[in-house]
Amino acid sequence: MHNFKAAPGTGRGGIHVLMFLFRGINLLALILCFAVVVFGAFVRLSNAGLGCPDWPGCYGHLTVTAAAGDSLAQVAHDYPSRPVVEPPKAWKEMIHRYLATTLGVLLIFLLVLAWTDQSRRLPRGLTLALLGTVCLQGALGALTVLWNVNPVTVTGHLLVGLTTLALLWWTWLSGSTRATDAQGHPAPGGLRSFAALALALVVAQIFLGGWTSSNYAAVACPDFPACLGSFKPQTSLGAAFNVWHGTGANYEFGTLGGAARATIHLLHRYGALLVSLVLGGLALFLLSAAGTPLWRRLGWALLGALLLQVGIGIGIVELHLPLWLADAHNAGAALLLMTVVALNFYAWRAPGRA
Repeated sequence: MHNFKAAPGTGRGGIHVLMFLFRGINLLALILCFAVVVFGAFVRLSNAGLGCPDWPGCYGHLTVTAAAGDSLAQVAHDYPSRPVVEPPKAWKEMIHRYLATTLGVLLIFLLVLAWTDQSRRLPRGLTLALLGTVCLQGALGALTVLWNVNPVTVTGHLLVGLTTLALLWWTWLSGSTRATDAQGHPAPGGLRSFAALALALVVAQIFLGGWTSSNYAAVACPDFPACLGSFKPQTSLGAAFNVWHGTGANYEFGTLGGAARATIHLLHRYGALLVSLVLGGLALFLLSAAGTPLWRRLGWALLGALLLQVGIGIGIVELHLPLWLADAHNAGAALLLMTVVALNFYAWRAPGRA
């Protein structure tokens, strides 16, 4: 990946202006992307994902205020599946779309700046990837509405949103003055493989979390650590992961039976246990085997993010899914992902066999 520092004597003031603009927009996009991910989860968890039954507008308008001005007869005629405008839900959905659109504009600015830079110090490949993910995110957002919050599109929407966040975070780390820190901090043997495994497991667990949430299975197991008094899945995996019921089906509030939802929930818990063991072991490995402050800092960050996420997950079950805590679980997943991405970033930059 790129280090954004300009080489001595190249570009002079011009390259520094581009660097400054790029870094500023990168940081703003990173913060906004985190907000979009968390607010998007809030929209779905508050059952506002279909607050606007069309896309990209809301009942054929760009604002909820304009949509609410239509007559009830007109709304019922044009949108028989959602014959009444519910402003509180519609505003949540539209604010999320406004934020996502703003993020897309920022990513276009990053792309333009990178490809304007004649010194090629700015990461053109990353900006292209970012634009691709945000376009895919928009398409999945549209399908989520048009396919009535199908779990496939909802979970995909989450995964692509977090991919955008990870790419923005990697871009920010690449341009940081700390990007060269790893050069002076040889990594413990095997760290790269350990870090890559941790990233793969976190992504898989995020998928299971999204699948649990989009199938309304978060409260399928009201007890802990068992699920309905058992540690075995309650039904076949085929039923729990039946991904398609046709485009005409309405997935709001879920289509699966209680046993299938309990299976999904319990599998998510098993995944959390595996992730906790691996990431906890990785954190302890960094704290004990690492000989430099960089790896110890990353070890503490990883351990803190992991404990926070596990605590939130247990709290969701014990407190019966309060909205604020369920949304915090999504924020915790994003923080944990960013921590593991940072670890991979530095591990792959470290000298020697890591």
